[in-house]
Amino acid sequence: MSFSTTGLAPALLDALAAQDIFEPTAIQAAAVPVALQGADLLASAPTGSGKTLAFGLPILQQLAGMKRTGAGSASRSPHALILAPTRELAGQIGEILQTLARSLASPVKTVTAFGGVSINPQMMALRGGADIVVATPGRLLDLVAHNALRLDALRVLVLDEADRLLDAGFAEELQRVIALLPARRQNLLFSATLPPAVQALADQILQSPVRIAEAADVPQIEQHVITVDAPARTALLQHLIREEQWQDILVFVATRHACDMLADKLTRRGIPAAALHGDLSQGARTAALDAFREGRLQVLVATDVAARGLDIAGLQVVINYDLPRAAPDYAHRIGRTGRAGEAGLAISFVSADTEAHFRLIEKRCGIRLEREFIEGFEPRETPRPGAGTGGIKGKRKSRKDKQREAAAAANPEASGED
Repeated sequence: MSFSTTGLAPALLDALAAQDIFEPTAIQAAAVPVALQGADLLASAPTGSGKTLAFGLPILQQLAGMKRTGAGSASRSPHALILAPTRELAGQIGEILQTLARSLASPVKTVTAFGGVSINPQMMALRGGADIVVATPGRLLDLVAHNALRLDALRVLVLDEADRLLDAGFAEELQRVIALLPARRQNLLFSATLPPAVQALADQILQSPVRIAEAADVPQIEQHVITVDAPARTALLQHLIREEQWQDILVFVATRHACDMLADKLTRRGIPAAALHGDLSQGARTAALDAFREGRLQVLVATDVAARGLDIAGLQVVINYDLPRAAPDYAHRIGRTGRAGEAGLAISFVSADTEAHFRLIEKRCGIRLEREFIEGFEPRETPRPGAGTGGIKGKRKSRKDKQREAAAAANPEASGED
């Protein structure tokens, strides 16, 4: 199948061809014709399946067919709003749309907005309006509060990585955004998974949606588990990088401090590396990603801020230096490799203390992987008493759960308890 069968205009087909894109992915082939017809859409598809083009191309075609007097309008309400859970994903979506929009006869103004940077340049960019706004929910509400834009004439709402939007604590912000939107609009909801919270959100905002489910292509990712004592992980990582001659490695750690420490150790030992975590300024995060994508860095050490939304073409290896706390995050992490039909490699370091933790991840992900060891790095430690599952998410009460319980205990009458 080619994009020419999806109903796209010649200008957009030419723009895709200029990027050497001729055949749609499965989610693009299914979603683009539906979105072009104006229907609401609920799409479940794994990361790396091409969701950005699946909703971006129909939006651009709608704008190309409209009679517009230029970017924006007197109401300062964009034609389309795309909400994303992270700065990195919002930035990537904006870049892709701007690249494709250059092929259209009339200019399309796209503004990307997210927190962690000054709001003033984003407010300046919105002067005169915008056709497409790509934003994180919190910063979008800030811009509305500053009267930088309105949403009362919006025609298309896209929620990208909806499950991650809710996981990241944006549920309240999403409801505030939805309350600002006109009742009549097209809604496109994309999510890697469809847990009950996402389904409830879909039931709230979608009108007779077309449902599309694209299965994850897990076999493209070769998964390994290496048992190693925790103190030996850094030395093992260096050994593997040099022995296997990997050039592009994304390493996940649990904390921002560990992220900085590991990146520094690797750099001092001759392996170009940089850290990526939430404490860094947006400029530092962008610089690290650009250096990694351009091959100036061999290793990017990241916290789970990078587990969703990052699209790094041709990424060779993902290494779980620390295991993820939540079982679904395992799939999201390793999904950074093996994208767009390419083969990928994912390696997890498991120590005596984290063995039970990883067994639970395997159970919840429906996998079972053979334990391996590397000569010279054979594990010698035994589990510490009480090591347990490592606090995997879902077994430990959240702060909000504890607050609710405390409130109920303080006021049992209000909670319905005797």
